[in-house]
Amino acid sequence: MKKLNVVFCGTPDFSVPALEMLSNHPGINLHSVITMPDRPAGRGQKLQSPPVAEYAKANRIKLYQTENINKEDKMIAELESSEIDFFVVLAFAQFLGTKVLSLPRMGCFNIHTSLLPKYRGAAPIQYALLNGDTETGVSIQKMVKKMDAGDLVKEHPLSIAQDETGGQLYTRLKFQAALTLNELIADIIEGDVTYKVQDESNVSFAPTLKKEDGLINFEVESAKVIFDKVRALKPWPGTYSFINSKRVKVVDVSKESYKVDPGTITVIDNKIIVGTMEGSLRIETLQFEGKKVCSDRDFLNGLQGDFNLSLSKDIK
Repeated sequence: MKKLNVVFCGTPDFSVPALEMLSNHPGINLHSVITMPDRPAGRGQKLQSPPVAEYAKANRIKLYQTENINKEDKMIAELESSEIDFFVVLAFAQFLGTKVLSLPRMGCFNIHTSLLPKYRGAAPIQYALLNGDTETGVSIQKMVKKMDAGDLVKEHPLSIAQDETGGQLYTRLKFQAALTLNELIADIIEGDVTYKVQDESNVSFAPTLKKEDGLINFEVESAKVIFDKVRALKPWPGTYSFINSKRVKVVDVSKESYKVDPGTITVIDNKIIVGTMEGSLRIETLQFEGKKVCSDRDFLNGLQGDFNLSLSKDIK
């Protein structure tokens, strides 16, 4: 059987399991990998390759690195002459123009970590948790010029645990992405790919998150909303508030039954308890700027009984 000639486009560590699966699949010839250029990183600001590039180099896979795939005329010409069957795109961070989309015989398939058309955009994992969803999944769609809007060729639902964090769900989904891609390849080999048009009436979006999105307002947000925000934005961009006019990272919270006025912080049973618009929360783990992450009990022990704590909306 002739192997399928495939190009992979991706950048972060999230893309690596799917890339590894492709590079070891008996029915796939991985023609090349396309990723972003090296970037300065760390304290020394030394150039560092994206994880996808590191994998390609380590496994001697042909590698292209570019800021804009659509402007690489030489690369496009090389791919045009290589009879590519399809592209696989996962967390690539670039839009593919018409010319690139039409390069492969079967088109380009994008792996997306939501059940499309829900949560089109850059942050579907976090938005599923922010909204308290109990289910998410992996979708693979045939790419068109409109973002995440192509026909669906594969879907795999995944349950979300009640206290699951963004980091935990990220890890599960990056491996599920590889498994779902493997299922699609089986369909392609068997000639059994089905295409389902997305229902545009059910579209929702998950735009890029910023650090400012992690601000907690205990006075106007409910305990549930804050609980979901903390777990959704862990580890990035993280959630924060201001205690005694100092910025503090809120690392872990848990729901409590104590009655505390909204926006009020107090100490009960050697625990930091905050009242919200509806319900109360314990700040279990926190980190003041310039300090180490600690439990609320360790923080309170350091105060030596002086528990004069207050919340503020920003630094005074």
